Amino acid sequence: MTQPADRMYSRTHEWALLAGDVVTVGITQFAQEQLGDVVFVELPAVGAAVAPGKAAGNIESVKAVSEVFSPVAGEVIEVNTALEGHPELINKEPFGEGWLMRVRVVAGAAAGLMDAAAYETFLAEEGH
Repeated sequence: MTQPADRMYSRTHEWALLAGDVVTVGITQFAQEQLGDVVFVELPAVGAAVAPGKAAGNIESVKAVSEVFSPVAGEVIEVNTALEGHPELINKEPFGEGWLMRVRVVAGAAAGLMDAAAYETFLAEEGH
C-alpha cells in the first residue's frame, strides 16, 4: 500500500498534512482497514488543545472503538462535520474527504513524525 508522499505519519497510524501553520489530520488506509466499517466519530471541540500522542477523539466501527491520537500540538480550528452524518467517508477516502480535524500548530509540529517512506518501513517492520 502506497502512502501519499505529501504527508507525515505517526506510529499510531494518523497522518498530518501541513499547509502553513495548519495541519489537517486523518487516519491512514491501514488504520481504517483495521477498524472495519466506521459507524460513529467523536472529535474534539473547536478551540480544544491537542498534544502529540494524546487522545483527541474516538472512532467507532463495527469491530471496536478506537482512540484517535493527535500527531501534532496545537489548537483545533476545524473538525470535519461531514463525518457526523457520513462516518463511512473515513473508509471510502481516508486521505481525502475522510479527514478528521484541522489544527493550528506551533513551530516544530512535525517533530517525531515519519515521511511516507519511513512509514512504509514501519508498517513492514511491524508485520503489517
